[in-house]
Amino acid sequence: MIDRDFCDFLECEICNAFEYSDDDEIKGFWCDGVLKDQPELYYSPKFVNDYRQVILKVHIGKDGQTEYELTLKFGKKALSRYARNLDIKECVPNPDQQNWFVIDTKRKKIEIQLH
Repeated sequence: MIDRDFCDFLECEICNAFEYSDDDEIKGFWCDGVLKDQPELYYSPKFVNDYRQVILKVHIGKDGQTEYELTLKFGKKALSRYARNLDIKECVPNPDQQNWFVIDTKRKKIEIQLH
């Protein structure tokens, strides 16, 4: 379920992932908030099951204040847990693993793939 607790958790994991990143362009980036940015319908289990992703808003950058669009993509485990209204925190990859997010600093978009 995507609630305040999950958004706070994801914020911390994004900060940690930036610290581990080898990408010089995002060295020093941090995250200062993950927010739902769509009507509640777009976070329903049916919508997530049908589209396998949700859109969130994040504030990231060197100052943590640049607004980005975050596409959160659901893998099989995350879909299964979300459908049963279970916590999906364990589906967020470890921040020290590379390649679990893609960031486009020009278009202000970030994509995260859950397990």
